[in-house]
Amino acid sequence: MVAVELNGARRTIDWSEPWFDTVGAFGQEVAAASNVRTALDAIATRRGVSNARGAPIRFGAADAAGDAAYEEHIARTGEVPTRDNMHDLFNALVWLRYPRTKARLNMLQAHAIAEHGIGQRRGALRDAATLIDENAVFLITRREDIIEALQRHEWHRMFIAHRERWGEEIRAVVFGHALLEKLTAPYKGITAHALAVRLDARVPLVEVDAAVAAGLDAGLTPRRLLPLPVLGIPGWANNDDPAFYNDGAVFRPARTALAAGAPSSGG
Repeated sequence: MVAVELNGARRTIDWSEPWFDTVGAFGQEVAAASNVRTALDAIATRRGVSNARGAPIRFGAADAAGDAAYEEHIARTGEVPTRDNMHDLFNALVWLRYPRTKARLNMLQAHAIAEHGIGQRRGALRDAATLIDENAVFLITRREDIIEALQRHEWHRMFIAHRERWGEEIRAVVFGHALLEKLTAPYKGITAHALAVRLDARVPLVEVDAAVAAGLDAGLTPRRLLPLPVLGIPGWANNDDPAFYNDGAVFRPARTALAAGAPSSGG
């Protein structure tokens, strides 16, 4: 357990938890520093993190955008307004780990804002980009049967029948920063929006980042995202007993199964 000081208070995070696997090293480095934003900037400089226009990413004051839209300000200047709280800390850590995907999402959002303005409804592109940014898990696998099982909510097939393949042929990594914040106090019902990434599960994260960024375009809609109860992932909770997946409130059947009166595939 490592404490980080935010807004004058010490927050303790167990960076060893599997859902923090990809950002934990950066999190611990920031926690050891005397100033969070300065430490984040130093890591961003070291890693050459930039926005889609090539401007270096820096983590500025919460009000840095002024009257400009948040996404537009980042796309124009490279400065990410960052509040002194857990939510924005995780947002910054994701920028450090997945810079190409974050830059691509930011560019798509900024272009949509420039074209349509800030309205009461974001539209399909901005809705999908927001869901990915806030709540996505990348499901990395070449196994189409696993992606199909997720699409069909066949939880038994996904989490029990192929349990031994997780970590070798199937891997999940958290991208959404709001999801990371939720997982500081995990509970069974936490559900992510999963984005399938058809790569070998053991490829370096830099390849995952590049592949996801390359696959995001102006045709993005929420329909590409699939619900995934994250504590069902083998090794992410005390879920060795198949009965764990019998909770129909969490491991829900697909809507088509419900309409047909079919039983939940979670058992």
